[in-house]
Amino acid sequence: MGKKNDFEDEEMTVELELEDGTNVNCAIITILTVDSKDYIVLLPLNEEGENEDGEVWFYGYSENPDDPNEEPVLDYIADDEEYEKVADAFDEYLDSCEFDELIDEEEQ
Repeated sequence: MGKKNDFEDEEMTVELELEDGTNVNCAIITILTVDSKDYIVLLPLNEEGENEDGEVWFYGYSENPDDPNEEPVLDYIADDEEYEKVADAFDEYLDSCEFDELIDEEEQ
């Protein structure tokens, strides 16, 4: 029997420019809504397209509702309390699905 979703192999990725000017390719894991704001969960990838340490990054996420073709805006989360809420929501998301192998820190 074939796989249910063939498109699962096609990971959605985004290129993120860091403050020091370097670009990091990140896999998009999910978009979470917390307190009616959207946040994106990114998995940073190295040149080989692999994640080295199981670390995920959280950013505020907003799209222009008037122009769906415009690039979404990612906002750094400066507030610790807000960051914790997003991290907790992501933990709940992980519990509700089987992404464990994606960020399994046991794998070397």
